[in-house]
Amino acid sequence: MMIFTSLLLLLATSAHGQTVYDAAHNVTAITGTWSSGSQNVVTGSGFATPAQESFTYPSTTGMSYSFTDDGYYEIARYRMTSNGTVPTCITGVMNWCHGTYVLASNGSIVMTPFGDGYQQIQDPCAAVSNFIEIYNYVELYVLWNIYQDPVKGYTLQLYQYDGTPLPPQYLISTSPNMLPTQALRNVSATTSATVQNAAVVNANAGERRWEAAGMTGLLTVISGLGLASLLL
Repeated sequence: MMIFTSLLLLLATSAHGQTVYDAAHNVTAITGTWSSGSQNVVTGSGFATPAQESFTYPSTTGMSYSFTDDGYYEIARYRMTSNGTVPTCITGVMNWCHGTYVLASNGSIVMTPFGDGYQQIQDPCAAVSNFIEIYNYVELYVLWNIYQDPVKGYTLQLYQYDGTPLPPQYLISTSPNMLPTQALRNVSATTSATVQNAAVVNANAGERRWEAAGMTGLLTVISGLGLASLLL
């Protein structure tokens, strides 16, 4: 886990250089709970029950991120993806995870999970129409900033590993609304192995993963930057 987190930090540093944090770009602290859209998706006990691997479905889709001032985070995401070929085949995904985060000096955020995250996928047209699976991946956001929206107020903008922005999230509480900042359910040895052999970055329409086989691409980039020796 540590080596992949280090690689993500190095990659972000090389690609984006230094970012100056000032009042024009970060008008308030990231600490608190943020939510997108109609703000019906909110982290905390009203969204996920990890001990039972269950969810409480919000009335609308969206995402919510919470951060403490001592390095903990929680994410709640609910999305629906349409199928252009078969309009009735709409996929719904409920996703929850939490762990620790690092605000890097280059302007990126690296989020490392505790290992107890999970997601529920519902697809009426799939062979298995409703199932829950482990969600346990490091997430990289190459850039973030907070600005003042004239209507919504403080607004958090996160950018994915490729620079694509996530939907803006609005501050709904300066006190983070989160579940306890520790592993909340047992995870198997298989799950731990999966984490050690994969790194992930968040995508708006789905999770994009550098799985074990895909790490070659990441290492090629690192090598091209003259950093391959750091893997030894």
